[in-house]
Amino acid sequence: MLSTACGVVAAVLVGSAIFVVCQMVVMRYFLKASTVWQTEFVVFSLVAATFIGSPYVLMVKGHVNVDLLPHYLGQRGRYFLAMTANLLGLFFCLILTSKGYEFFHEALVDGRTTDTIWALPLWIPYLSIPVGFGLLSLQYVADILALVSGHDIPFAMDAHSQGEGE
Repeated sequence: MLSTACGVVAAVLVGSAIFVVCQMVVMRYFLKASTVWQTEFVVFSLVAATFIGSPYVLMVKGHVNVDLLPHYLGQRGRYFLAMTANLLGLFFCLILTSKGYEFFHEALVDGRTTDTIWALPLWIPYLSIPVGFGLLSLQYVADILALVSGHDIPFAMDAHSQGEGE
């Protein structure tokens, strides 16, 4: 449910970025007014949507996956490959969660802001790094547990796509 909620939050962030781009076009080209915060908002929203939406993408297996090697491996080989990929992904995400938290904490404690007129406190956009990668780490743990318990098939291959049913 948490990963699904991340997908909803990511969709809302993308939708709000689209709305703000439309508002910015109207302000700049039709009303000849300046825009102060819109560009930064759009950039930070899309980056946050990427980080926060990543657990949902992993959950639904929506990432790019080249299945040439798994196709030619047996069930044990696919299991080992899937487990190795999940463990490496988890390790990588845990490192990014830790470093992202450092960025967030430094920005919060030091009171850092963007160098624009808007002067957005940087802890706000930086928060999406540890939150997104922390939740992605949890989704990796869930995927690993699903593989270990047999609730998930490595690389979601069935007997027909493996060529074993022929």
